[in-house]
Amino acid sequence: MIFGNIDNLEEFSFIEEPVKRCFEYLKDHELASYKKGSYEIDGDRLFVNVAEYETTAPDNRFWEAHKEYLDVHVMLQGEEQIDVNFIGNMKLKEYVKKDDFLSMEGEKNGSVILRPKDFLVCYPSDGHRTGVVAGRPAPLKKAIFKVRVDWVTHMSAE
Repeated sequence: MIFGNIDNLEEFSFIEEPVKRCFEYLKDHELASYKKGSYEIDGDRLFVNVAEYETTAPDNRFWEAHKEYLDVHVMLQGEEQIDVNFIGNMKLKEYVKKDDFLSMEGEKNGSVILRPKDFLVCYPSDGHRTGVVAGRPAPLKKAIFKVRVDWVTHMSAE
């Protein structure tokens, strides 16, 4: 997991090149003006989902992780708490390959609050529960970049 703010990207020089492409795309596109939906950037190696929803109590949300894609959550408007734990600490449930969705149950090990310009990179070992209220229920808009794990691994090996 990597938690940061896009105004401080120079502190994250160690981030893999495919993940850096998310931030480049963000800089060159006004994602806050995009409608809710999925947008291709580089085939199935990199795309972004623009999401809009209202935060709620943790009991109304679900735990997830992914095997084939990294998630790069970037808050555009509003705020949310994202609860986190490593999947090794969780009770793993069904993995749905076609959706790259690993369901799980357990308790949080920590939380981050995403506000505009904040980001959270979740790797395959990072369980996360998004959409948790940070104070009072409120609407949000965020970008969730999906980066293929095998592309990240390949680029890192070069």
